[in-house]
Order: sequence, then C-alpha cells, then structure tokens
Amino acid sequence: MVQAKFWVMTKHFDGFPKNSDFELKVEELPEPKDGEVLLEAVFLSVDPYMRVIQSKNPAFPVGSHVVSNSGWRTHTLSDGNGLTPILPEWPKDVSLSLALGAIGMPGLTAVYGIEDVLGLKEGETLLVNAAAGAVGSVVGQIAKIKGCKVVGSTGSDAKVVFLKELGFDEAFNYKTVGSLEEALRKASPEGYDCLFENVGGSFATVALEQMKNCGRIAVCGSISTYNDSTPQTGPYPYFTMIIKELKMEGFMQSSRQDKHPETLKRLLAWVKEGKLQCREHVTKGFENMPAAFMGMMQGENIGKAVVAV
Repeated sequence: MVQAKFWVMTKHFDGFPKNSDFELKVEELPEPKDGEVLLEAVFLSVDPYMRVIQSKNPAFPVGSHVVSNSGWRTHTLSDGNGLTPILPEWPKDVSLSLALGAIGMPGLTAVYGIEDVLGLKEGETLLVNAAAGAVGSVVGQIAKIKGCKVVGSTGSDAKVVFLKELGFDEAFNYKTVGSLEEALRKASPEGYDCLFENVGGSFATVALEQMKNCGRIAVCGSISTYNDSTPQTGPYPYFTMIIKELKMEGFMQSSRQDKHPETLKRLLAWVKEGKLQCREHVTKGFENMPAAFMGMMQGENIGKAVVAV
C-alpha cells in the first residue's frame, strides 16, 4: 500500500487565493490491478509530470516518465488513459521538468499561437505581454527564430534584463513606465503587426490602438482578470477593430493534440541547438504547492513555475 498526499481546494477563490482555500489530505492507494500503473510525481505544475513506479500495463514499464493531468498528488493510480510518454529521444542532459515548460504545454501554446493563429511572418513586429512567463518567454524566442522584431512587456526590472538576455529587441516594466501608451509607441513607433495576448484587461485596450491595419491578435490568457471579484467592464474596442480591420482569435493548445508529437520534437531540437533558452522557477517540497501557485499568480516567477516533489 502506498500513502498518497494530495491537495484539495476547500472553496472557490474569493478574489486572490489564500492558504485557507487549500487543504492537504492523505489516502492509501491499493496495489495496481491488471492494466493499471502507479504514478509518482517528480515535478508538478498545472500539468503533473510523473514516473511509473509500479506497473501491470505493458505500455508503461516501471521507470517510464509520463505527463498526466492527475491533480496536485504525490501518487496516482491510472489505467493508462491520458498518459503522455516523454519523447524517447529526450537527452539525459536536459531536465525532465522542461516537459512542463518549453518542451510541454507552454511551448506548444507558443508555437500554435504564433504559427496557426497569428501566421507570423519574417520581418513583422510582435508584441507579447507577460513576456517573462512560461509561455511569453518562449513566444518571444520563437519569433526571433523566425526573423521578427519582438517587444515584451513584463512586471519587474529583473524580468526586463532576462528578456534582453533572451534576445528581445525591446522590453519594458509596465509597472514603472509613466504611460503604457508611450512605452508601446517608443518600443515600436511604426506599430505592431501581431499581439500575443496573455494579460487582457486595460493592457489590451491600449495595445489595440497601436496595432497596424490588418493586425492579428492571438488571445492565450487574461491573467489580469482571473482574480477579480467583480468582472471588469469596458471600454469596448470594437470600433478600433473595425477601422483597423483587426483579427482576434482565442485558442487552446489542447485542440491540436494531433500535432503535439511533431511540435514537441521541434521544440526539443531548438533547445538542443541553443536557440531556445529555458529558465525555471523551482519550488521544492509538495507541501509548498499552494504557495508556489499563489506566487505564480502574483508574477514572482521568471520562466515556468514548477514544484520539485
């Protein structure tokens, strides 16, 4: 019998999450039945990354490493459905935690947003907000690989330095600029062909005014609104979108699962070639899951936030 620890949400968040919104529980798991595997968490995020420690499923031998949506748990019994094996060609000198980051869901999101939604072309100018996060930092680097000018907005001076190290052409701290409108205009006086939107709210309203005619916006996230007790209202930018003939499209990487294997191979190749740099914000200890989650929501992380169990 294995003792599994797991976190549960005791109530829906009222505004920003609090420690009292989470509770750590323990349960005993039975031995795996035929066709089942016992997973042990190694790294955790919103998408748990695990290894198989017991198996009665020939598709997943003991010691296999997989990605699974199993919640915040140390151990999980699985029938094998929904388990994604790590790429077999994964190099030993590349941390497996990147399967939660640049060579995982955030990387897939970046590629599909840039290629499928925006159709970003060489020589164009891309604006990305939350640019030092798990998705934004990959977005900017892929755009540079494709020969584009990249402007990043982020929330600290340390993150600005990080973005410049990644090769961003321009980066600014939106919390300290006197005017977001002026900062955007200074970074790219000619405007923006594409916006990779992770923030939403008032940022989007200002940014849309500086899009070029026939500009494209990929809506990936809206982190500025996630913890609102009262929904934000207006202004409504429809007239700007009409006059500029802008195209805005929301998307999720999960709707393109048939493309995942080939896209993950491309991301891994970029990492191996040194074209894609990866930084992680690692919190140690399963007991620190809520703190890591709340820290991520407050923007404490540079790159992908993961918990090492």
